[in-house]
Amino acid sequence: MNIQIFGASKSFDTKKAERWFKERRIKYQYIDVLSKGLSPREYQSVKQKVGFEALVNTKCRAYEDLFMAYITPQAREETLLEHPELYAAPIVRNGRDATVGYCPEVWSTWE
Repeated sequence: MNIQIFGASKSFDTKKAERWFKERRIKYQYIDVLSKGLSPREYQSVKQKVGFEALVNTKCRAYEDLFMAYITPQAREETLLEHPELYAAPIVRNGRDATVGYCPEVWSTWE
């Protein structure tokens, strides 16, 4: 397994995801999504698995400040790539598989 956790340091779900993998002694790579974001390729891979709507945190202040609900779909994707604070956390990847949020029932099926 090649686990990557894209998370925010203040996100409780990110901390829970890290704890879940630590308790099972599964190695993972932590990436701070707020400072690094996702590369366009990583973004496309995750979006293909979970969909665009799951990637966006509609409850964050940046969502309203950037008028995400009112812009075109193309502009929404560009804005998401430019503003990593819009990502829902954590985004957990295992190769081509991905989840958004705390999903231990899915992670336990990964090999």
